[in-house]
Amino acid sequence: MKPILDETHDPRVQSWVESANTAGSDFPIQNLPFGIFRRKAKAQEGVGVAIGDQILDIAGIRSENLLQTDANVIAAANACVVHSPNAGARDHDSSARPSLNPLMALGTAPRRALRHRLHALLRSDAASSEQQAISRHLVRQADVELLLPATVGDYTDFYASIFHATNVGKLFRPDSPLLPNYKYIPIGYHGRASSLVASGAAVRRPSGQTREGNADPKFAPTRALDYELEVGFFVSAGNRLGEPVPIHHSAEHIFGICLLNDWSARDVQAWEYQPLGPFLSKSFSTSLSPWVVTMEALAPFRAPAFARPEGDPAPLPYLLDAADQEHGGLNLTLEVSLLTARMREAGLAAAPLSRSNFRDLYWTIAQMLTHHASNGCNLLPGDLLASGTVSGPDLAGAEKSARGCLLELTTRGANPIALPNGEQRKFLEDGDEVIFRGFCQRDGFRRIGLGECRGTILPAVLN
Repeated sequence: MKPILDETHDPRVQSWVESANTAGSDFPIQNLPFGIFRRKAKAQEGVGVAIGDQILDIAGIRSENLLQTDANVIAAANACVVHSPNAGARDHDSSARPSLNPLMALGTAPRRALRHRLHALLRSDAASSEQQAISRHLVRQADVELLLPATVGDYTDFYASIFHATNVGKLFRPDSPLLPNYKYIPIGYHGRASSLVASGAAVRRPSGQTREGNADPKFAPTRALDYELEVGFFVSAGNRLGEPVPIHHSAEHIFGICLLNDWSARDVQAWEYQPLGPFLSKSFSTSLSPWVVTMEALAPFRAPAFARPEGDPAPLPYLLDAADQEHGGLNLTLEVSLLTARMREAGLAAAPLSRSNFRDLYWTIAQMLTHHASNGCNLLPGDLLASGTVSGPDLAGAEKSARGCLLELTTRGANPIALPNGEQRKFLEDGDEVIFRGFCQRDGFRRIGLGECRGTILPAVLN
C-alpha cells in the first residue's frame, strides 16, 4: 500500500504546546505516538499521546466531549479507556490496566481518524476553548512513569539484517556465513513475552550454562552480556487461525513501531543454541521504548525495500509485492550509546557506539508479518514482532560504525572498544547503561523520533 500523506504531515503546522515546536524534538505535532503512562503523584494509569515534553491524557479529553466527532474517532477514543488483563496475568487474575491492545484491535481507520482529530485539537490555530479544555489534561513527561504500551501475548524475533547475519556468521562459519535458507526465508524465533520490560527498568545479569573449549560445562553468571539494537512492531488487527495474511494486506495488520533491545548472553547462546536456536541466552529480558510511533506518522519516511545484489534470488511470490518493494523500507536512523558507572560518577556524557539505518534490512516488516502468518498462524492485536539486530554496511573510514551489537563491534570480544575515558569493553559490565535512540528525517518534513530505550546492568544473583 502506498503511504498516505495528508495535512497531519505538513511541516508548517505548529502546536500551541510550545515544547512540540522545538527543533529536534522527538514529538512534534506531526508524530503523536501512543503509550501508557502512570502519574507518579496519583498512581493513575492511562493511554496517552506524546506532544513535545507533555502527554495528552486521552481519557481526560474524552471526558470533555472533544472526541465525539464521528464513529471512527468515538470507537478509537472508547478503546483507549478499555482495560486489558495485566501482562503475564493468569486466568484467575482479574487485575487489569490500560493498554493499547483495544485500540490496536480496531485496525487502521479508527487509529487514523483519532490521529486527525488530535492533530486538529493540538495545532496552534485550534479554538481557544478547546485549548483550555485540553490544557487540563496535559501532564509533563517528567512527572509520569512510562509503562509497556501493550499486553503482549506473543513475541517473535527475526534476523532480518543481512549485514548482521553475515558478520555473526563469519565468526562461527568463516567460509559460509549465511545458511542456504537466509535469502529465501525471513528467519525468526519465538521469544519470551513475560520478560519484556519498559525502558528504564534495570536488567539483571543472567546466569547460565557455558562451555569453554573442551572443558566441562559450568553454570555461572554470563561473562559476555550484550545488547541488540532492534526495532519492534506491533500487530494491529489480527488474522484468524488458519487464514494467512497476503502481503498486499499486511499494512492493515501493523499498528506502529518502537525501539527494542533484545539483551543476549553470548557465551550461554554459543553453547545452547544448536540445534534449536536461542533459549535462556535471550529470555531473561527484552527492553522496549514506551512510545509506539504509528505507521501513519512514518508515511513520509517510507523508502524502497533493500536492493538485493545481482545474483540473489527474488522473494518467493507470496513475499513479493510491487508496492512493498517500492515503499516497504523505512528511513529510520538508529543510534547506540553507552554510559558506564565510572562515566556516570564523573559526570561524563554517554559515548556513541554505532549508528545504523532500518532501511538496510534484507526483509521488510510486511514480509516478516506475512511469512509469520503464511502457515495460518493467528497473530493477535498487541503481538510484538522484532527486526533482529539492525546493522549496516561498513563505511569507508568508519569500520564497524554501523554494527548493532558488541558481538560484531568487538569481533566476539577479540578487539575491545575504547571509550573516551580510557575504559575498554569486550562485553557489558555491571553498572553499564545502554541507550538506544531512533529518529526519521527527510527534507521537507518535520523530524520525528522514537524517544529512548534504556537499561542498566545489575549484578547477577548468586545461588
